[in-house]
Amino acid sequence: MGCKGVNRVIIAVRDLEMGISLYSNLLGTTFEDASWTGELFGISVAISWEAGIELCAPIPERESVVSQFLEQNGEGVMSVVFGVQEIEEAKAQAEGAGIPAVIPINFSQEEIDEHLGGHFKTYKEYVLNSAEACGFGIMLGQFDPK
Repeated sequence: MGCKGVNRVIIAVRDLEMGISLYSNLLGTTFEDASWTGELFGISVAISWEAGIELCAPIPERESVVSQFLEQNGEGVMSVVFGVQEIEEAKAQAEGAGIPAVIPINFSQEEIDEHLGGHFKTYKEYVLNSAEACGFGIMLGQFDPK
């Protein structure tokens, strides 16, 4: 699998702009709008690649995993994304451990360039069904830099 460690933590917030302000001031970092990546899932997204933080807020009037998390837990760390060298191998290893991948994410180079600042030549993730077994969400991702 070749785990590279934590790529970023995903923090659920009620208000994306307030979350950006808080974490920017707290950590001295900047965030890039990545809402395009979350619209399908009913969320707004901002990412600070340098700080390893992804902020997610529910889009009003839409049900989402983030709105459910906020209702049950309040604001806070929702998931951890682990970078891996080979995503399909990592997915197979997770499934072999009894934790299935439930959502695949695979962006084309055009999507990466347009919506993720062109930082990568490969951007593939799997959301794992890990909450029950691990107590939090786990995502695995292969993020090969350009």
